[in-house]
Amino acid sequence: MTKTNAEDYLRMYRQMVRIRTFEDNANQLYLSAKMPGLTHMYSGEEAVAVGICEALKITDKITSTHRGHGHCVAKGAEFKEMFCELLGKEEGYCRGKGGSMHIADQSNGNLGANAIVGGSMGIATGAAFSAKFLGSDDVTVCFFGDGATAQGLLYEVMNMAALWSLPVIYACENNGYSEYTKTEEIAAGSITARAEAFGIEAFQVDGQDVLAVNELAQQLVERCRKGEGPFFIELMTYRYHGHHVGDINREYYRSKEEERDWKDNRDPIIRFRTWLIGEGIASEQDIEAMNAEIKTDAVDAVEYALKADYPDGSEVDMHVFTDIKHALA
Repeated sequence: MTKTNAEDYLRMYRQMVRIRTFEDNANQLYLSAKMPGLTHMYSGEEAVAVGICEALKITDKITSTHRGHGHCVAKGAEFKEMFCELLGKEEGYCRGKGGSMHIADQSNGNLGANAIVGGSMGIATGAAFSAKFLGSDDVTVCFFGDGATAQGLLYEVMNMAALWSLPVIYACENNGYSEYTKTEEIAAGSITARAEAFGIEAFQVDGQDVLAVNELAQQLVERCRKGEGPFFIELMTYRYHGHHVGDINREYYRSKEEERDWKDNRDPIIRFRTWLIGEGIASEQDIEAMNAEIKTDAVDAVEYALKADYPDGSEVDMHVFTDIKHALA
C-alpha cells in the first residue's frame, strides 16, 4: 500500500541514516585494524535497500551480496549484532563465523549475504518457489550488482521464475562499476533487456531517490502477491567507497570529480532530507536530533562489540558438519 503518513517517511529516513552511520563506523574499525578481513561499503546506495525493504513484511525474504550491510539493516538488523558479527564475536548474527559478507537473520526474512558473485540467485528463486508451493503470499527480493548479470545462474533462475510465475523480484544495483571496470565496458546492450528476453517485466529507476524506489517496489510486491511475478528492477546508484575498504586509490578507474558530483548533487540522504523539510514533515532540529541519536547508538554498539566475547574454540565444527544419521532420521 502507498505510504501516506509522516511516520513512514521518517522511518525511511532513519533507516537510511542508520545504514550510512553503520558503514562509517565499520570503515573506521577496519582502518584502525580492529576488524578482521575485508568489507565492502554500501554508502551511497541506501535508498535502494530502504526503498525496497520498506515495501516488504517481516516474513518476506531477501538475499544479499558481499556488499550487504545495507540490506541487512534495512530488513531489520540491529547495530549490536551487526558489529559483533563483523568483529567475529559470538553475539553476532552468525555467532561471529560469517563476518561481513555472510550475515543472515531468518527471523527477519534475511536469508543471508553471499560472498560469491550471484551466489544467492538460486537461493532467492528457491525461496520464491517454496512460497508458491506452500500457498504463502510471501515475496522474495534478490539483491545483486551489475557485475553479477554476467553470471549464467541468473539466466537459469529467471527462466524458471518466468515459467512458473514465481513471486520474486530481481533487484540489480547498478553502481556503474564491476569491481574496477566501468559497467559499459564489460556489459553489452541493456541490462533490463536481459530479463525481458525471458518475458519478465523489467524497470529502471533512480536508485538515489528513495521515494521512487519505494513506490515502484510497493507496486511490484503487491503484484507478486497476486501471482503476477517475477519482476526485474535495475536501480541506478553509486558506491562512495571503492570496491572494498582497501581500494583507496581509485583515480586509475574513476575520477574525484565524478565522486564529488554524486556526493554533492545526488546523495540519497541529502535529497530525502531536503524533501522532508520542504514538505513540512520534519524540521532541521528534528533531523539533527535523529542523526545524533543514531550516531550515539552506533558508538555504543561498537563499544559493546569490542568488549564482547569470541566464540569458544570448541565451536570450531559447529554449523559446519552435521551428524548424517541425524540428518537422515
